[in-house]
Amino acid sequence: MTNFIYLLLLLNLLINSSYSSPSSLLNPSSNRHRVDFSSLSTLKSFNVIKTFGAKNDGKTDATKAFLNAWNAACASMLPSQIYVPNGKYLLNPINFEGNCKSSILFRIDGTLLIANSAYYYSDYSWIVFHNVDGLHIKGGVLDAKGKNLWDCKASHQSCPNGAKSLSFDNSKNIIVDGLTSTNSQMFHITINACQNINMGGVIITADADSPNTDGIHIEKSSEITITDSQIMTGDDCISIGPNNQNIWIENVFCGPGHGISIGSLGRESDENIVVKNVTVKTVTFMGTNNGLRIKTFSTPVNGIVKDIYFSEATMVNVRNPIIIDQNYCPQGNCPNNKEGSDIQISNVVYKNIHGSSTSQQIVTFDCSPKKPCYGLTLQDIKLSYQSNTTTCECQNCYLKVLSNLQLSHCFGN
Repeated sequence: MTNFIYLLLLLNLLINSSYSSPSSLLNPSSNRHRVDFSSLSTLKSFNVIKTFGAKNDGKTDATKAFLNAWNAACASMLPSQIYVPNGKYLLNPINFEGNCKSSILFRIDGTLLIANSAYYYSDYSWIVFHNVDGLHIKGGVLDAKGKNLWDCKASHQSCPNGAKSLSFDNSKNIIVDGLTSTNSQMFHITINACQNINMGGVIITADADSPNTDGIHIEKSSEITITDSQIMTGDDCISIGPNNQNIWIENVFCGPGHGISIGSLGRESDENIVVKNVTVKTVTFMGTNNGLRIKTFSTPVNGIVKDIYFSEATMVNVRNPIIIDQNYCPQGNCPNNKEGSDIQISNVVYKNIHGSSTSQQIVTFDCSPKKPCYGLTLQDIKLSYQSNTTTCECQNCYLKVLSNLQLSHCFGN
């Protein structure tokens, strides 16, 4: 029955998807820059096989051919296309450097395989786009062959951290359209110090117990849109780290995984954290540890999280459907800060959240005693736990409950 429900939800996601072209990825009110490749016939094309001699046998190192194709396209005065035909291409860690003279369409009909040696690249990324302005990645499969590393970590051996699969650093005006990432060693996709990144039709898969395989991680970025995507992984489906604003997430399926999270925030290395103007709507969670989560460490790191809007979320057997955790400590060895977190959470709306929970406590607000959460609004929340009465927690928080008899009883007001 669970598999049948899963298929129905997935089919509903695909049927109701508005995704058809890069232009549909944007929030309708947005006037962001678009990368225009309206006439492919006029693009100067660089074929990694025909022009640069790449082998698509999945055994021969194609790194040099891909890098040469990028350098040629980057030097073109006119918009250009890098074409990767069907087949399998073995790639070592590769850095696509920007400052290009025009926009680039990177069209991938094949599968990119990480070279075995990349297994040992701890804290690095396999594929990096750095300082790029004007890029459209269309299609393609990234296979980072992470299972051996997951097994190593599960056996508590001394293992490398592994490589992130795809990273965008200090880049802007990027479209990612129809990309699949599978078996990542660490995070699948990271977005760092970027502006105007639009992702649609993305599929991300890794085993439910694969460690630290966040689907999409965002930090120090703005104007980020993620729509019409399916994320099934071992950690957060989407994680929004420090210093992000204007994030739009819509029509995303998450599960298995740890939900969609703002955080974790407040590590000792963080400074003056700001996360604001985040919208998460029309999302489905199935069998996840969490649904909609905000998490901070209990540290004296200053910061604010404000103007967050969660709406139209479906929960299917989710452990913590709605949670704010300002005492986040995943390893259990955090310093005891009795004063609480210095991160102020305010103006967070939860509207039309429905479905089922695997725990009796359907709402958990564990906020900082030093800086209580305020401006929390719960409206039209309908979450069930077996046939039992549900419970809620509100520590150091100020909230409004609207149009919801269940939560009025739950909070005792």
